[in-house]
Amino acid sequence: MARVDVIRVKGGARLAGDVMVGGAKNSALKLMAVALLAEGRSVVANVPRITDIAIMAEVLRRLGCDVTLDGTEAIIDVPAEPGSEADYDLVRRLRASICVLGPLLARRGYVRVALPGGDMIGSRGLDMHVSGLARMGAEISGEHGFVIASAPGGLHGAKIWLDFPSVGATENILMAAVLAKGVTEIDNAAREPEIVDICEMLNAMGARIEGAGTSTLVIEGVQGPLKPVRHTTVGDRIVGGTWAYAAVMTRGDVTVRGVRPEFLDIALDKLATAGATIEPGDNSFRVRTSERPRGVDIVTLPYPGFATDLLPMALGLASVAEGSSLITENIFDGRFMFVNEMVRLGADIRTDGHHAVVNGRDRLSGAPVRATDIRAGAGLVIAGLCADGVTEVGEVHHIDRGYPDFVADLARLGVEVERTDVPEPTFDF
Repeated sequence: MARVDVIRVKGGARLAGDVMVGGAKNSALKLMAVALLAEGRSVVANVPRITDIAIMAEVLRRLGCDVTLDGTEAIIDVPAEPGSEADYDLVRRLRASICVLGPLLARRGYVRVALPGGDMIGSRGLDMHVSGLARMGAEISGEHGFVIASAPGGLHGAKIWLDFPSVGATENILMAAVLAKGVTEIDNAAREPEIVDICEMLNAMGARIEGAGTSTLVIEGVQGPLKPVRHTTVGDRIVGGTWAYAAVMTRGDVTVRGVRPEFLDIALDKLATAGATIEPGDNSFRVRTSERPRGVDIVTLPYPGFATDLLPMALGLASVAEGSSLITENIFDGRFMFVNEMVRLGADIRTDGHHAVVNGRDRLSGAPVRATDIRAGAGLVIAGLCADGVTEVGEVHHIDRGYPDFVADLARLGVEVERTDVPEPTFDF
């Protein structure tokens, strides 16, 4: 009989202690793609030990790179002529692998990348990637589930306006622009710390990028080859934010290390409004409270707004807070998919379009639930800490994609938790 992994947590824990956060998943994956722009050995340090990194390493290997994952380092040897095709069997498992499109187009002048899969949290088209690269002289078509891009005359600089500050589109256009002829200007660019991280690695390789962290990026293309470098990944603000919200939900006292608190300004400010004490430090912060949190209204927006990836934690907080909260999701149309699982835990949540009204309860009740994506999975485990009895979360492979050592970290913070395998349910027809 097939068996599947679950995480079981016993409710009633109060999180207390220190937790160390590693490198940002959403940065490390893209930094590994950045390495494609320079022949030779680049090293990306502070890489999280998660499934997605292993998949990205395999994507690069199939492009002809020699990739070694050594602890928290990705050592990438890039050939003079990397391959130009990323197959569906890997791309479907890792949406972020679409970010090889820009660097390979810049290096090889031709690239064929399968249309991606990834989390089922709503439609995330590639229109802005495609239109931006087309403005730079790329000829782009699609067939048999692949995006095919070529630049027979080379890429050239262009002025590009993004309809929405898309992280993925900003990254692909940025990586293509560093080797294009002339100057590229990206207006309404994404401003996330992970974008700044990519710009810093590219500039260290010899690229000329100004405006990182602002909504206007100016890239002066360089004609000489870029050089391989060693770069340390920025800390994962989403994992850091997850622990911050868990601390307040369980009326705990947690110091989060490895993340700059200014990357979580709005998320931490909401916790202060809910009644927590926030003490920012150097690449760390402490969150503590002994009282039941108060309800707060939260609206997700592109950075520096409240991160959509923290929405499950915001819903969890609202579910155990005093009073009512209005949570509004503006980024992904499927982010509320996991609300039914929260309701199974006894949460009082009503959704209407991209709004959720949550009436807080003093305690939730343990139940079997399933993760629907990375952040929802973590959010359900943490909600289980505020529930009577035992909560069993299934489909935990999702959590593995974003949270290294999640169970061990919970145990260190005082949670009764185990990861185990159970028989997969079978059905007679």
